[in-house]
Amino acid sequence: MAQKEDFTFRSNDRKTDLHAVMWTPNDGRYDRVLQLTHGMVEYIDRYAPFAEFMADHGWLVVGHDHLGHGQSAATPEDLGYFAPDDPSGTLVEDMHKLRLMTQEDHPGLPYFMLGHSMGSYLLRKYLSSYGEGLSGAVIMGTGQSPDSAAKMGIALTKFLAKIHGWRYRSKFIQGLTYTKPYKKYDLTGHDPSNCWLGKNEEIVKSYYGDPFCTYVFTLNGYLGLFESVLFDNQDENIAALPKDVPMLLVSGADDPVGDCGEAVKSVFERYKAAGIKDITMKLYAGDRHEILNELDKDTVFADLLRWMEERI
Repeated sequence: MAQKEDFTFRSNDRKTDLHAVMWTPNDGRYDRVLQLTHGMVEYIDRYAPFAEFMADHGWLVVGHDHLGHGQSAATPEDLGYFAPDDPSGTLVEDMHKLRLMTQEDHPGLPYFMLGHSMGSYLLRKYLSSYGEGLSGAVIMGTGQSPDSAAKMGIALTKFLAKIHGWRYRSKFIQGLTYTKPYKKYDLTGHDPSNCWLGKNEEIVKSYYGDPFCTYVFTLNGYLGLFESVLFDNQDENIAALPKDVPMLLVSGADDPVGDCGEAVKSVFERYKAAGIKDITMKLYAGDRHEILNELDKDTVFADLLRWMEERI
């Protein structure tokens, strides 16, 4: 069984202590590192089963609760709120700070990063600025939206913020993010068998019973999300990706975030055309959004481990 250590570090907002977790093998012996970046309206401890699996195979695994998430939110009012200035950029800087801290404490080890859902958009933004030197990046549960949609989202959040303030929680903005691919799924938790998250009903019930997974994002949080989506879509930012860092795009084939695979294929083709030397895509048939919690998670775990270890 892996060992778990909780710690904190100061966010780039210069006032918040972020909650972070490190998992290590029980015997204390490891020679490679994986940094996890979680999605919106969740938190890093939800990744414990996967982190423990990796630790059991000789990995040090580290991750943190973003600003406005999990134990990094000082009060319930802070849930879903990032930072007043450059919300998405602040989250990216926090990711980089954790990487630098971890590499300083464990120099010379192969270093991989994995981002899921909103974390995948943040990781893609991160790679354009700080990707050099990574041993590989796993982009999980990602998607792609037209510039027009992201720009409209940004404009609407700014308009509503002028009226209500940046901490306002808008059901209207929340509804805008659930586009056509979501329509065939339950988004409320009332029908666990048809949930967009996945087919594991136990996980679905746990998620919708968790106060850290059921709040509405603030306008500030949505601004950060829309900024990331727009950034990732720009040709110049794709061109800035490091060409020699291996990348794995992995999603459920029925994940509405990735337009049931179509958006993932589009990102893959754009990255491939940009000259990424080692890029792989895997879509899991029948799986939905949270492939690390799906019924075939053992296969997913093994595939991710194998892909990373082949690149050390």
